[in-house]
Amino acid sequence: MTSPGLTVLSNGRIQPDQLSKVSEEVALVEEELYRQINSQVELVANVSKHTLRAGGKRLRPAFVALAAQATGLEFSQDRARLLGACMEMIHMATLIHDDVVDNSATRRGKPTASAIYGNTASILSGDVLLAKAMVLLAQDGDIDIIRCTSEAVVDMAEGEVRELEVRGDFDLDEEVHLHVLSLKTASFVRACCETGALVAGANSNVRSALRTFGLHVGMAFQIVDDLLDYRGDKIKTGKPIATDFREGQATLPLIYLRETLSDAETSIARRRFGGTVNEDEIRMIADWMETRGAFDRAETLAKDHVQIALDAIRPLPDNDSKALLETVAEYVLLRQS
Repeated sequence: MTSPGLTVLSNGRIQPDQLSKVSEEVALVEEELYRQINSQVELVANVSKHTLRAGGKRLRPAFVALAAQATGLEFSQDRARLLGACMEMIHMATLIHDDVVDNSATRRGKPTASAIYGNTASILSGDVLLAKAMVLLAQDGDIDIIRCTSEAVVDMAEGEVRELEVRGDFDLDEEVHLHVLSLKTASFVRACCETGALVAGANSNVRSALRTFGLHVGMAFQIVDDLLDYRGDKIKTGKPIATDFREGQATLPLIYLRETLSDAETSIARRRFGGTVNEDEIRMIADWMETRGAFDRAETLAKDHVQIALDAIRPLPDNDSKALLETVAEYVLLRQS
């Protein structure tokens, strides 16, 4: 998420100085993260710093800050920054654990913590990060923020387990897949936006609007992620094309493609799903998705979710932060990594 890219997308709605303030805020969150992930145990500190240095869009702390600002109310920026760091630490912990579960050697084109420090050290260090985030929530003391965040963490964990349950199911139902997405990704984006509203002391209507915004932006984000898995540039995404297909994880492009396949084509795809598949076969399947409308259909659903998100925050007061939230939602559709 770059300032130049957001400037173009905003179509003049956001002033350059406001974008600079967002960049500065993200930088301050980054500094806070380095303070919070420090540990008396060297291995924990090394795993955490390695994961942080691997980069990332820092969307989750940005959502906390922008949601608070979009309310138009006064709030403590230091508090929002600390809670934004807390949310990013939770996200980092899930990434570390995911890489172990998926046996991933790289993330964003760089070695994963598990590839360098091993699975056991990574899992335990991820646990420490999650525990540190819980300490920050306890120190803040807002029971509503504690509740919405802890519920989202449960959703994420259950979503990951549910995804594991349906791995290998070539005939996975669309509704089941979308439910997995809502648990593993969208629920936490929703919690970040709701946390911003709570930091600002917003009323229930504003809080509900930002919750809805976060949920549907999160859904769009993960649908686009499903699309990038098949048609993204592996240099930008940092992973091979069609990783989901190779691992036996049915996502929207495959779910929509299935409806267009002949019996012979279905037999080919089913045999290769989650098993040995060569690059020519991957390109063939991705080409089917492109030419038979599976990509377009998934992209349309992502756009529908973004529109619901934009409609949800329409009643909020017009300000630069609301415009930035709208722009970030549009950015989700156009991202390439």
